[in-house]
Amino acid sequence: MRLARSLIGLIAGAIVASLAPATLAQDGTSAPQTLTLSPAQLFDFAAQAEARGDFATAEAAYRALAGNPDIELRTEARFRLGMMLAERLHRYADAAIEFRAILDEKPGAARVRLELARMHGQLGHLGAAERELRAAEAAGLPPEVERMVRFYAGALSANKPLGVSLELALAPDSNINRATRSDTLGTTIGEFTLDENAKARSGLGLALRGQAYLRVPINQRARWLTRVSADSDIYRQSRFDDYSLGIGTGPEMQIGRDRLSVSVGPAWRWYGGQLFTISASSSADWQHPLGKRGQLRAGASYARIDNRRNDLQDASSFGLSVGVDRALSARAGIGLQLSASREAARDPGYSTTSGGIGLYMFREFGSTTAVAGINYSHLEADTRLLLYPSRRIDNRYGVSFAGTFRALRIRSFAPFARVRFEANRSTIEIYDYQRVAGEFGLAAAF
Repeated sequence: MRLARSLIGLIAGAIVASLAPATLAQDGTSAPQTLTLSPAQLFDFAAQAEARGDFATAEAAYRALAGNPDIELRTEARFRLGMMLAERLHRYADAAIEFRAILDEKPGAARVRLELARMHGQLGHLGAAERELRAAEAAGLPPEVERMVRFYAGALSANKPLGVSLELALAPDSNINRATRSDTLGTTIGEFTLDENAKARSGLGLALRGQAYLRVPINQRARWLTRVSADSDIYRQSRFDDYSLGIGTGPEMQIGRDRLSVSVGPAWRWYGGQLFTISASSSADWQHPLGKRGQLRAGASYARIDNRRNDLQDASSFGLSVGVDRALSARAGIGLQLSASREAARDPGYSTTSGGIGLYMFREFGSTTAVAGINYSHLEADTRLLLYPSRRIDNRYGVSFAGTFRALRIRSFAPFARVRFEANRSTIEIYDYQRVAGEFGLAAAF
């Protein structure tokens, strides 16, 4: 028992596995003893602790081994630790962190990527789980592992029943109100000088985003999903504060290899501290695998929007989208999305039809994931508003870059940075703007 307590003390103190041998003082008395454990002995010690249910000791031993300079030893230690956290302690987020750390160093470790996909599935992150499965396929798998991939892909319906995600960021923005930089506005009755509040304003905001969901099983292939999401941009000048809250509920169904989700619910938006819009919306989303590396996504939505500041902007909104995601390798992938929307407002001058295209690519560099995107959209109003000399026609362009830095992780949260440039060229001056915005903060890494 004394020896066991000594071992536990050494491990808990994060002493590495290779320790100096015991020595004797010159006077013949025993010097303080230092035990020597080989990595194999420490692995065996950890396995025995895990077998008898002493998970704290086992975790300390595995974490000591995870600091070994030999990549194979630390990979094995992290994998065993991840499996124990998942299977014995149901700490799926912590297990995902260990599997992700392995893949940062060894992206071709197919079994580890499958376990990471399984953790995402347990946490309810279906999109991330499917992305890892596509990456595993792109890396190349032997036939027996391919069968495991198909098993995991079909088992993603066994999701975490309850979950919450949060994101907090500082958000500098060169144009927080997406307004024109022009000093004047041309109208059919003359040229007006714009008030300072109607022109572009820069600012540093605080961005807060959160989501909570609940899944209730209906049967083996269907669940009832209820989701609550909130989004806020807070500035020192409260008249630019922007808040939104949405609730959606409906069934998720597995149909063969496809997945269909249907949702209905209300949404609210506040701007400058006052209620701006109330919406009643519905949506349907369908996902279909394209071979081993790709996925097709399609969606349709409808919303009835009540604009509380201008009744002429009350509208029915319709949207369609289709996208393709494809893994290029275990560390890289691309995606393309097309979208179209129609907003039929009470006043035809506010009624618009628009379409857009977006392309993104991601690449992992060690423990950093980088994403770059580019998009374009075109919008046209049905007719001109009486105040303006021409019909509204917009062309909007956007470029974005983002990075998630897992090496600086704080428990299951990781720092991220996003920067985007957006420009809208419009026939109506008040809609003509450009902006550069960033976000720097913490988000759930898994």
